[in-house]
Amino acid sequence: MKNQPIFHYQKEIDRLRDRFQFDFVSLALVQSAEDRFVLTWQYASGNLNERYKRIVLHSGKGIAGIVFKTGKPMLISNVTTDLNARDLFNYPIIVAERLKSLGAVPLWEGKRVIGVLLAGYRAENRLDAASFEHFQQELGAEFGAFCVKEGVHP
Repeated sequence: MKNQPIFHYQKEIDRLRDRFQFDFVSLALVQSAEDRFVLTWQYASGNLNERYKRIVLHSGKGIAGIVFKTGKPMLISNVTTDLNARDLFNYPIIVAERLKSLGAVPLWEGKRVIGVLLAGYRAENRLDAASFEHFQQELGAEFGAFCVKEGVHP
């Protein structure tokens, strides 16, 4: 039996941040909690502080929760114009890392979303639809043990 190489998520998100010149890249993974699944940010690159480690999201809440629930990528080109300031408490990673332009993609294991990869900037309008699509294409079909696109499995 052939051994699979170990995938180092921290090194990979550091590499993605450098390659695309993102200010921040993070990986949220599903954690089981009393039979209810929650998402926590496990890895971060370019973080301002350690607050991301304390963020716990449920399906449908926050960026990771929405991407997890829908299984679809999410793009916010300009936080100031795309989100209501009174709703920012629903997006703790945006507040904690002072993100202004970001995108998140679901990571699949089989037919289930098991994680969310988020990349963003601390300046408005740095990530638009074309550059977000380019990022997703360059990311490829696989990210470690996960699939980036639904229906594309290693």
